[in-house]
Amino acid sequence: MDRSLAADLHDALASARELVREWFEEGVEIFERSAGGPKASEARPARAPAGEPTRPADERPGVAAQAPLLPTPSPFGAAPTLEAVREVLGDCTRCRLAEGRTQIVFGDGNPDADLLFIGEGPGEQEDLQGVPFVGRAGELLTSMIERGLGIARSSVYICNIVKCRPPQNRTPLADEVDACRVFLDGQIDAVRPKVIVALGKPATSLLLGRDVSITRVRGTWQEYRGTPLMPTFHPAFVLRQYTTEIRRLVWEDLKAALVRARERGGRFED
Repeated sequence: MDRSLAADLHDALASARELVREWFEEGVEIFERSAGGPKASEARPARAPAGEPTRPADERPGVAAQAPLLPTPSPFGAAPTLEAVREVLGDCTRCRLAEGRTQIVFGDGNPDADLLFIGEGPGEQEDLQGVPFVGRAGELLTSMIERGLGIARSSVYICNIVKCRPPQNRTPLADEVDACRVFLDGQIDAVRPKVIVALGKPATSLLLGRDVSITRVRGTWQEYRGTPLMPTFHPAFVLRQYTTEIRRLVWEDLKAALVRARERGGRFED
């Protein structure tokens, strides 16, 4: 085999292994292929001929100029409350997840919390009870908060990216996330936390606006709309990989989040 071809194949296999490892971390069970996706030839912009400078889109023939992005007015008002966000959400049917849910799982905890936890989506028990993080992963998260950090779960606020359970607990699809995004932002604006903790890859990727490897970004301070953001492993992943090392890493992440919140004036119930 040609050496360059062998090197390319080696790199491709390494990339595939990394992708599968990330899927495993997040507990992905099934994938759904979106219909009508762009063809490969449509996904890449045409290159300018060699030696010809690239021109802005509005100067290239056949390429429409994009209007500048303008801030979207909040549907919840200038000073949103969780009650206002929930009222606008209503009996939501904005995406396909509404078809299989038992009930909407909005959020739980202190509406004025200084520490906000954001997960991926409701699981079976959450769908039945209408409260986020009450299954096995929720029990572990509660233990991390109360026994680990020494604060009451009721002193923090907990919610998910999407408010309805995805089938078979799969990762929410892009259009489902888009449909719920305004309500997640409304919750964040209403609570005004000192620190956000993103639990797992989907929540972290959404808040950072790019696809990330949670093993690479966990434990490193990020920011979401001016609020410090700490990415860490999802409790479901910790249950699957219940090792001393994984628990230590999550413990360090949560301790750092609590310290940062207190440094910014946060107060918590014991």
